[in-house]
Amino acid sequence: MFVIKNLDFTVDNFNLKIDVLDLSEHKITAVMGPSGSGKTTLFQVLIGIYQPQNWQWNLNQIEMHNLNIEHRQLGVVFQKNELFPHLSAAENIKLIMKSRNANSKQDQQLLEKYKSDLKLENCWQTRAENLSGGEAQRISLLRAVMSKPRLLLLDEPFSALDSELKSEARKITADVIKNLNIPTLLVTHDLEDAKSLGANILRLHQGRLV
Repeated sequence: MFVIKNLDFTVDNFNLKIDVLDLSEHKITAVMGPSGSGKTTLFQVLIGIYQPQNWQWNLNQIEMHNLNIEHRQLGVVFQKNELFPHLSAAENIKLIMKSRNANSKQDQQLLEKYKSDLKLENCWQTRAENLSGGEAQRISLLRAVMSKPRLLLLDEPFSALDSELKSEARKITADVIKNLNIPTLLVTHDLEDAKSLGANILRLHQGRLV
């Protein structure tokens, strides 16, 4: 279950107002809209960067609006990949797994599976600063998946890739998410992103769902 109620938040003279958003029946939801529509504000509210008053967010019986950032347990793929540049791809993944106590035999088996699914064997020991755009995007997705998230959030994850890499990245991402039993929210301005991944597509315009 994923339900937001009474979200009314203003920042820098921009107002985001969502009376009710119920995504309980949809596994992957794409939120679309042009620049300035409120996508980034919504994303930052969900992450916990902004803390609105008197709103409710229930995710699988957990009152997420009452939790701070570190306790929301979200898997996030940012537009800019936010990897530690001096660490290898493997070290970036192991760091998040350690922080979330994801060190069981089953966790290691999942890691090997997703590493293979995302075609990361050849860059596994490469420092993040030397990864290609496509490799960095896939490492960021794997890091989010292996963090044992309650919710997966994707913020324009393919925007830095060229058209050929985008097509491949969308397919790989869709295949991996299909195997996950967690809700996923994709924030994008690209209709192809939404169509490739979204079971449900919502549109934001001037801070309102339309």
